Amino acid sequence: MARETAASALVVDVGDGLFTIPVRTYFQDTDAGGVVYHARYLDFFERCRMEWLRHLGIECRTLASKDGVLFIVRSLEIEYAKPARLDDALVIGLRVEVVGGAQMVVRQQVARDDDILATGRVHLACVAAEGLRPARMPPHLRERISAWLPSATLPERP
Repeated sequence: MARETAASALVVDVGDGLFTIPVRTYFQDTDAGGVVYHARYLDFFERCRMEWLRHLGIECRTLASKDGVLFIVRSLEIEYAKPARLDDALVIGLRVEVVGGAQMVVRQQVARDDDILATGRVHLACVAAEGLRPARMPPHLRERISAWLPSATLPERP
């Protein structure tokens, strides 16, 4: 019987510039009413970005030691359309919108079946691991990330 690793089980769709992962909601994600707490969506977005970078062969754990840079969230916007609830099977998506010399912008979404529950736009800055000052993205990282620039984008609003 083939055994699936945790990492290989995460990537469910890579096509048309959209990277997605599945997420199940648990008690720890919800408030007393069984509705997913608003800040958990940011955690879901972060998990998707980390898995996307891992899929690109970019190890966040060694990014600082190998390349001398880190990616930090500079700003983000999020819009909530519908609530996620306890035990929902969600799909978290990411699409690259802009890649610059020292920054990138990704659009993210949380979906349940055909419903878009939340959308977000995350502006990430590349900084030097020492001192956290803005730094140019190493060419090999920028090349891998730029390959994900799509011809279409996620919807502006759910």
